[in-house]
Amino acid sequence: MDKIPVSVLIATKNEEKNIARCLAALLDFAQVIVIDSHSDDMTCEIASELGARVEMFKWNGLYPKKRQWCLDNLDIAYDWVFWVDGDEVVTSKLVGEIRELFDGRVKDSGFFVKGSYVWGDRILKYGLKNNKIALFDRKKMHFPVIDDLDISGMGEIEGHYQPVVTNDGGEIGQIGAPLLHYAYEDEGRWALRHKDYAHWEAEMTRRSAWVEDPVIWREMLKKSIRKSVFRPYIMFLYSYIVKFGFLDGVAGYEFAQSRKKYCSMILRH
Repeated sequence: MDKIPVSVLIATKNEEKNIARCLAALLDFAQVIVIDSHSDDMTCEIASELGARVEMFKWNGLYPKKRQWCLDNLDIAYDWVFWVDGDEVVTSKLVGEIRELFDGRVKDSGFFVKGSYVWGDRILKYGLKNNKIALFDRKKMHFPVIDDLDISGMGEIEGHYQPVVTNDGGEIGQIGAPLLHYAYEDEGRWALRHKDYAHWEAEMTRRSAWVEDPVIWREMLKKSIRKSVFRPYIMFLYSYIVKFGFLDGVAGYEFAQSRKKYCSMILRH
């Protein structure tokens, strides 16, 4: 079977516990590149042993940040790129859906890919889902420059906003199959990372620096609740009740509580 004509890009830093699992799910793609920020663990060695091309990145403190730097500077074989995090796993259904896209003529500029969180050993079927433009044509989309270089918390990587269409690049589609996200396996690492993210998000809201979401209803929703003191409770109810998180049992409740906790952290800054 032919390889899918897409370059998978994985931005890493100390992902030795996750990188083998991540790479094992990407065998159907024509190119896989790991871009590492000088890990002090075995991330690069493991990735190389498993056949991935490894490139090193050192941030100079300016834009472009890591993802756009890769698009601007690396020798990437294909126009279409698929950004996958080291703690994510591409499901077989997602591989199949992407393969079907490229068996035809892809007209869109990019695609939202919905993530399914993994809580403990359980894949959450319900509750809040992360939905990001992870698959796109690098000639039609880019990561914008925003006013956050003096905000601590995010550092070298682009923040929690979407890439944007360059000029009149076309529409953004939606892929239905999920991308598994093992963000909660290391509770200590999650807490530390999200403490930094919360500070960054709070300052982004304070200075109105957010990039507009390409989906109108999502943009309106984000604007309406970012500064609301009720945001933690809204996010809990949205994940647990509106999105049927209660059907995931205890895991669904604990996950909804984690989203409430994160939103509370943002408001405290």
